[in-house]
Amino acid sequence: MLIHFRGATARHHHFMAVAISLVQSTLFSKPSIFLRRNALNGFSFSIPFSSSSAQKIQSHKWRQPVVSVLELGGVKIGKDDVVRDDPTNNVPDEIFSKLGMQLHRRDQHPIGILKNAIYDYFDANYSNKFDKFDNLCPIVSTKENFDDVLVPPDHISRSYNDTYYIDPQTVLRCHTSAHQAELLRRGHTHFLVTGDVYRRDSIDSTHYPVFHQMEGVRVFLPGDWEASGMDGTSYAAEDLKKCLEGLARHLFGDVEMRWIDTYFPFTNPSFELEIYFQEKWLEVLGCGVTEQEILKKSGKTDNVAWAFGLGLERLAMVLFGIPDIRLFWSTDERFTSQFSKGQLGVKFKPFSKYPPCYKDMSFWINESFTENNLCEVVRGVAGDLVEEVQLIDNFTNKKGMTSQCYRIAYRSMERSLTDEEINELQWNVREQVQSKLKVVLR
Repeated sequence: MLIHFRGATARHHHFMAVAISLVQSTLFSKPSIFLRRNALNGFSFSIPFSSSSAQKIQSHKWRQPVVSVLELGGVKIGKDDVVRDDPTNNVPDEIFSKLGMQLHRRDQHPIGILKNAIYDYFDANYSNKFDKFDNLCPIVSTKENFDDVLVPPDHISRSYNDTYYIDPQTVLRCHTSAHQAELLRRGHTHFLVTGDVYRRDSIDSTHYPVFHQMEGVRVFLPGDWEASGMDGTSYAAEDLKKCLEGLARHLFGDVEMRWIDTYFPFTNPSFELEIYFQEKWLEVLGCGVTEQEILKKSGKTDNVAWAFGLGLERLAMVLFGIPDIRLFWSTDERFTSQFSKGQLGVKFKPFSKYPPCYKDMSFWINESFTENNLCEVVRGVAGDLVEEVQLIDNFTNKKGMTSQCYRIAYRSMERSLTDEEINELQWNVREQVQSKLKVVLR
């Protein structure tokens, strides 16, 4: 069981386990009861709308569509139920607009193509034993997201700086392990869970607040390992490595591999798999033998299990040669037409040679300032037109006041931006940063 605390660890990429069961939302009365009883139902979206709070620039055709109503497990959820003017809610319009996109369910999209390639590997090597789930509701409780898998109460991943909270007890899932405990309780012993996950994060070519993960779990019975003469943990670890080495060869060909011992609080032992690809070592996934405490909570008292987790964008960027994570969300035909169902690894042909425009912004920070909050404000104004936000200067004066200077890179993946547009974006960013983050501009 693995969770990738990407926001919590800045730019480090580690996958760690999380088991999550039923939704315990306090947002709704009757709908919340329904969701608690039907956490594994699928969801879709409908009813496009134009956000009243969007900037004028955001109404142009390159903006992603926004929805006002989601259908989660048969219950219609309004935008106001997820995005609210409340200090305990930090979900912006931009994030709500991504909830129904489900790139991983599009067979001609790189994310969907990669997902299906992984499905093919498991179907071919495990005789269709693995149940597949890719349409599960992304709203989960904090208990399910953290407590059920032994995440410490003071862990940074629980903070509002790293996770999208709908209310103090409800979040947008941070990982596809969000439904693992419930699936185990329902009797599933071999399964793959794929879905969109949400984390507040920095802005650059490899980070985005919405991305996609896949988690795999296999549970063993005592009879599976007793005949081998091995203990259950050793048996599961050996089977896990054999499985994932085969998956790496299926995706990347005959590559050199190495296993790195690591630590996750939810698996023991725990490993990371790296491959030597394109002249460098690439971390592919994190995995391990599931902690017994997690299995026991799910009613598996005499079993052992393994789990792995991987980020689909990270691997798809390498396999398809996609240079910027924002491209996955592009609706431009010059991007979407390059990919076909079942064609893994077709190299992306760049169509954008538009130069970036850089704007610097300096301000005195306060104790509550964080870079993730800054990035959230910039995204709220510029959306996918912002390519990178980078700290370029930091100093503290004799009075103990700290000043930071950030360089913001604006670039569309699809067209040239005008000076007027960029100036308007930067003006709006400055206004929003000052009013929302309570910093003093310099």
